[in-house]
Amino acid sequence: MRSGSDPAATVAGAGATVASAGSGTAGRACHGTSAITAADLLARARPRIGAREAALLLAEVLGWRRTELLTRDHEVLPPASVAEFDAWVARRAAGEPIAHLLGHREFFGLRLRVNAHVLIPRPETELLVEAALAWLAEPQQSARPEAPAVLDLGTGSGAIAIAIAAQAPTVRVVATDHSAEALAVARDNAQTHLPARPGGPIEFRQGDWYAALTREPSATVAGGAPTPQRFDMIVSNPPYIADGDPHLEQGDLRYEPQGALTDGADGLRALAAIIAGASDWLRDGGVLWLEHGYDQAAAVRALLDAQGFQAVASHRDLAGIERISGGRWHRAAASSSTSGAPPVTR
Repeated sequence: MRSGSDPAATVAGAGATVASAGSGTAGRACHGTSAITAADLLARARPRIGAREAALLLAEVLGWRRTELLTRDHEVLPPASVAEFDAWVARRAAGEPIAHLLGHREFFGLRLRVNAHVLIPRPETELLVEAALAWLAEPQQSARPEAPAVLDLGTGSGAIAIAIAAQAPTVRVVATDHSAEALAVARDNAQTHLPARPGGPIEFRQGDWYAALTREPSATVAGGAPTPQRFDMIVSNPPYIADGDPHLEQGDLRYEPQGALTDGADGLRALAAIIAGASDWLRDGGVLWLEHGYDQAAAVRALLDAQGFQAVASHRDLAGIERISGGRWHRAAASSSTSGAPPVTR
């Protein structure tokens, strides 16, 4: 399971110290001695979770647009809404991810359902989607008679697979995860955002990495279509935090599935397994792109080089961190010794 920014490098804060209730109108409202308005609730929540998150939660509770928090801030609110908001503020102040409270997270322009069974999609993972779409848009890919096939390993909420499928509607997409609960979330998100597409629905399969795949026809796929014999592209945001990393006990990460965050080893085990098995499932000339930790790019490039991948490269995210690495698979080249050319970084 995956998804987005390097959780170990940028831990989403839990909202610091819980402050006491405010004074004045907000303070009186806190004790139930006067009618409570949206302005009152925001005023007393800001010291606990900050203005932005307080506004997000209140808008969700009330079903209002963010602008309505300004234009309707004087309205007296129902007691049930006040109680729900206060409960959410307490949970957020205790560290529960705001995405879990809202039940969704935006990713690549899509509002995706999330819960405790999936990794919360993070903005940096959009770089992986951008790299995939850029490759699919290359002239030699768009000119092919048959649509490319893409495999997303460890799909989690389905963020990467669904974003690619939405932007490249003719591409065939297969997504795997070992968690049945995660796949239920991914299927729900796919049904919401991909009701119909020329490339067909995303095919979800359960299992560990490539073990989820079979080349036999599947009764669960429309028409009993078999998994593609080979894929043109494999993408993955696998668990890459080392076992025992202190970040696992901080912020949002405490509430996310540990199996989606850490490989239980040095942080490279899942990455190495995906790279080692890719040659069995990539077509000649196919590509593999992987998200990894902020300090793992060199190690991942070395793993790709050792398996015979060509044009190995790393791409930087908006923070200047080498966030994803990948390469192209050529069988003839891989059968010979790899060259000592330095990796390309951009």
